[in-house]
Amino acid sequence: MLDLRDLSRPVVAAPMAGGASTPALAAAVTESGGLGYVAAGYKTAAAVADDLAAARAATSGPLAVNLFVVERCDPGADVLAGYRADLEPEAARLGATLGEPAWDDDDWQGKLDLVLDVRPDLVSFTFGCPDADVLRRLAEARVHTAVTVTTADEAREAVARGARSLLVQGPDAGAHRGTWDLLAVPAAQPLPDLLRDVLAAVDVPVVAGGGVMDATGVEALVRAGAVAALCGTAYLLADEAGTNPVHRAALTDPAFEATALTRAYTGRWARGLANRFMAEHPDAPAAYPQLHHLTSPLRKAAVAAGDPQVAHLWAGTGHTQARPGPAAELTRSLTP
Repeated sequence: MLDLRDLSRPVVAAPMAGGASTPALAAAVTESGGLGYVAAGYKTAAAVADDLAAARAATSGPLAVNLFVVERCDPGADVLAGYRADLEPEAARLGATLGEPAWDDDDWQGKLDLVLDVRPDLVSFTFGCPDADVLRRLAEARVHTAVTVTTADEAREAVARGARSLLVQGPDAGAHRGTWDLLAVPAAQPLPDLLRDVLAAVDVPVVAGGGVMDATGVEALVRAGAVAALCGTAYLLADEAGTNPVHRAALTDPAFEATALTRAYTGRWARGLANRFMAEHPDAPAAYPQLHHLTSPLRKAAVAAGDPQVAHLWAGTGHTQARPGPAAELTRSLTP
């Protein structure tokens, strides 16, 4: 079974669902001594199987898969109808038809069956923690399990259920916050303090991340007790990343210096480059994945139109340090 303490480089490429994570990126990070991720979010189990097979064909090293744990959510039809009405003018401007705000569990059972069958080296969970039976079954299949946590309380519960390791996400991380409670305000505890509290609360290997963009940041986390750093934004401009052209351009555009948290795109809190769409919808409801499905056509239309003021541009607070290049080179640059 994988032991995260055995990585030759203490760098884990964070799973970035929605396109940025690719099989080529996962394989390149693993080949360079870190741990690469196949991001399963928003994909069918069959598509995830194809991605994992493609990554495995490009590396003989360990690979990880990340699954979403989606809690039942019903904000009410009137709430969803009201937000749809707010978005209609923007959709009309871009020639887009808004999607249907339906709830689904992101093909949970299909993906769980897949990972139990193909047995990637590590399976992690975001937005919540599966029950103890799921973690036990994966352990029996000799699959290392990890759970994303944002508080020490979440860490204790994940380990109590059987998680073999933790991914500790600080508030500076880009994209979705891993907070388990959809309705909760995301914790703002600085990563060093959060890591200290988690390490004091549990006795399992911990990978930590959020705003880590260079070897100095990785080294600081390792010295503080993490076995590796979780880096996402640092790979957004990698040659192998699937980051779309609008997103790539915005990451290096001086006009996008600030990041902010928003629920406007998916109904879950996420950090991205601050733009007009986020500013105009500060009161978007907590409704995931309903808002994700509702805004998906709008976001795609914005990318097609080259409009960064409407497209979602996930990024952590250190995004100005993001650099282009091969993933192997970026991984080496992150190594103390």
